[in-house]
Amino acid sequence: MSAPRTDMHRLQELVRLYRMGVGARQRARLLRMSTRTDREYREAIAAAGLLEGNPANPPDVAELRAAVEAAKPPPEPRKVPSSIEPWLAEIRRATEAGTGPQAIWDRLRRKDPTFTASVSAVKRAVRRIRSEQGVKAKDVVIPVETEAGDVAQVDFGYAGHPFDPDSGLVRRAWVFVMVLGFSRHLFAKIVFDQKAETWLALHVEAFRWFGGVPRTLVPDNLKAAVIRAAFGAGDRHELALCRSYRELARHYGCKIDPTPVRSPQKKGKVESAVKYVCRNFLAAGAFESIQDANGDLPDWLRQTAGQRIHGSTGRRPLEAFAEEQPALLLLPAAPYEPVVWKEATVHTDSHVEFERRLYSVPWKHIGRRVWIKATPATVAIYFNDQRLATHERRGKGRMSTDAQHLPEHRAALAQRSLSFWTERADALGSDVGTYIRHVIASDDVLSKLRDVQAIVGYLEQFPAQRAAAACRRADHFANYSYQGIRRILTSALDLEPLPTHRPQHGRLAAPRFARSVLELLSTFRK
Repeated sequence: MSAPRTDMHRLQELVRLYRMGVGARQRARLLRMSTRTDREYREAIAAAGLLEGNPANPPDVAELRAAVEAAKPPPEPRKVPSSIEPWLAEIRRATEAGTGPQAIWDRLRRKDPTFTASVSAVKRAVRRIRSEQGVKAKDVVIPVETEAGDVAQVDFGYAGHPFDPDSGLVRRAWVFVMVLGFSRHLFAKIVFDQKAETWLALHVEAFRWFGGVPRTLVPDNLKAAVIRAAFGAGDRHELALCRSYRELARHYGCKIDPTPVRSPQKKGKVESAVKYVCRNFLAAGAFESIQDANGDLPDWLRQTAGQRIHGSTGRRPLEAFAEEQPALLLLPAAPYEPVVWKEATVHTDSHVEFERRLYSVPWKHIGRRVWIKATPATVAIYFNDQRLATHERRGKGRMSTDAQHLPEHRAALAQRSLSFWTERADALGSDVGTYIRHVIASDDVLSKLRDVQAIVGYLEQFPAQRAAAACRRADHFANYSYQGIRRILTSALDLEPLPTHRPQHGRLAAPRFARSVLELLSTFRK
């Protein structure tokens, strides 16, 4: 198995597809891995007894990780020595990878100090290489005929700036379109965002509109559906399905075949459908708000889009849909609960942010990248597939904090009420409580909250007798600072008896060691 290892959720999909009876080649294509990689992972999973079973209940990611690591422990990182190759060969490789001449020239000039060729020379070399290559087989567009109920393509299109009555503003909008590949029947709806939750909710509405689920969904390479990742050899064209989208596919029993990066021609059906909606429905309609547009869309989809003679099929989409609808997968009996996954970094305050609300995790994970799994009711945070915390998604305030997630000696610092700290001081004894109240009253302008927090937190580390003795000594000398309390305890002055006299504090009526004027004059007379 090649490094780096694939995502365990991707292996879950491998097991699910295997249990569904999907063949090795088709499975490898959907998972964006070679058949050899598929076989090696499958053998490791089968050795652990996790390959067979119900497709709806794939093995846990922890079990899969243990099975893979038992079959082949993670290898040591390879150290690849650097080498200098001829410029023309490097230009040829870069050109075949799709890099432009300006980028090739910049890279060679930065990489090799001896490279002195001009940009024009690189451009001529690139033109010559492309001329030698000629038209490639991959440049040929192959029209694909789909069977009834087999494929639906999905995409967003720009829908202008309709009025939003909820905010009272004119906002940028997008139209979501799902088109069935066989009949060309459409579902469309206008929205103000492309967030993962919106993306999933629109799929649910589309399935209800069609009364069934297509066996394969072909989404565009947009962030809500697909995230880019480096699997296997690190091919930049490889894609990883968003975890939220995987959850939806598992619930409805369908497969997802994302469009390759920068290949819009491979989802031409929905590209054409988006243009049709924008140029016909949106361009011809004078809608005052997004609600008016969405209210008129269903009738337009049935009476106009559904009754037109489609240019490719030569049939009316609704007539062809009557044949396709029975071939769709049945809608599940259980309702779909939206699950949204998001990657986030733990902030220095031991919280992660999700939809402008903060949720705490154990403080030792500060700075790490974690995964957030949000349902309508809860927010769970995971690190390396292990759950760190679970919070209620809706709650009072902007922060949801579990005190156990913060350092024990610093968690109380979040309390900004002086009454809270005086109560903690009273719990240490009456002498401590009296002293803390004197600290608060020692300055009528400056807040003593930070001093009180530091003093109480420090005194709680000592036996009650020593804390009380230190407070009595500090109060005796009117020392109301954290440094004074700490000096008394570190020097063990609290174990010494208090002096019998009480020092005077405040402003003296006269300098303590000064003599009177009469006494001074008497010395001159002599």
